[in-house]
Amino acid sequence: MEVFLVGGAVRDELLGRPVRERDWVVVGSTPEEMLRLGFRPVGRDFPVFLHPQTGDEYALARTERKTARGYRGFQVHAAPDVTLEDDLGRRDLTINAMARSADGNLIDPHGGAADAQRRILRHVSSAFVEDPVRILRVARFAASLVDQDSCFSVAPETMEMMRSMVDSGEVDALVPERVWQETRRALETDRPDVFFQTLRQCGALARIYPEIDCLFGVPQPATWHPEIDTGRHVMMVIRQAAQRSGSARVRFAALVHDLGKGVTPESLLPAHHGHERKGVALIAGMADRLKIPNDFRELAELVSRYHLLCHRAGELRPATLLQLLEKLDAFRRPERFAEFLLACEADMRGREGFENRDYPQADMLKLVLKEAASVRPDTASATSGADIGRQLQADRLSSIEALLARHKADTGDQ
Repeated sequence: MEVFLVGGAVRDELLGRPVRERDWVVVGSTPEEMLRLGFRPVGRDFPVFLHPQTGDEYALARTERKTARGYRGFQVHAAPDVTLEDDLGRRDLTINAMARSADGNLIDPHGGAADAQRRILRHVSSAFVEDPVRILRVARFAASLVDQDSCFSVAPETMEMMRSMVDSGEVDALVPERVWQETRRALETDRPDVFFQTLRQCGALARIYPEIDCLFGVPQPATWHPEIDTGRHVMMVIRQAAQRSGSARVRFAALVHDLGKGVTPESLLPAHHGHERKGVALIAGMADRLKIPNDFRELAELVSRYHLLCHRAGELRPATLLQLLEKLDAFRRPERFAEFLLACEADMRGREGFENRDYPQADMLKLVLKEAASVRPDTASATSGADIGRQLQADRLSSIEALLARHKADTGDQ
């Protein structure tokens, strides 16, 4: 029985990146022996065990044989005669197909160290085409392996293989849960925009996220969008969101805030008019299709519907400001309101030449919320809950009016 450190830990050590988890391959053992040693089984489709002390994952060396379409269509063979080289040969990318022995020696049968140095994502073998999840993983690695704004590139032959998987329909076998799992992990990377750009480059974006893909090539007025192309704008927005927030919800909302501008099969013209409401419907459809969690869906729908009002905060009347806060449920959910503002700020900054501009609308709306939230209802004269609600709303409106009057006096704004 031999144990080897494998995969991401070996890759990240070579790249000088922090190692977040360690995975191990066990050669020459059986499930029965692992159980006798105190390991806890967790693998459903193949033998994976947790170390009794560290909790690290230890998998028996295995090979795989394609039996059906999709990423579940594999027959796994795990036995004492499976070698480390056999196990590494079934992996997706050369940079993930390396191992270290107990004495620290690097085992690299597929040139992963050289590809890591050259910052190239290259497939290990032709078996790459058998698992459509690998398209998502390549895109995610391109987004996550970023150093000083320099990303890994996909080897031309690997990109061609990914295109063939799209053309053959293999990518259509992806299950919604796995698509969202990989997307969420990509949203948490330093450059989530690269994930979607890579999917678009191989043609997978149109099959997985057609609502996003159809934004590319849709023009916008140059006055507000010097970058012109809506798809390019959305990539700039999600990059801005990643720079300003670690929240995957904020980044997702930034990604889908302009879905309503897409060109639909029924219309060859950009649908800018009323795009906010159209976007909400598209987000709902996407969320249903991919089983996206409700907290992501709700924030995204709010940003789609109200981001233009947020941009115009300085022009809005007190009553409209109060209505906006109420529609956003800002009084009860201030944390989500803060994420809403971050996504709206990313939208404004995600325009060519606007990257470093201030966004005073966020500060203003935070101040308006603080002022209105400080109002306490007068229950002494109220005869019902409805009376209390109406009085609270009137008092909040008065507080906002007074705040804006003070601001106008302080700034000398006429």
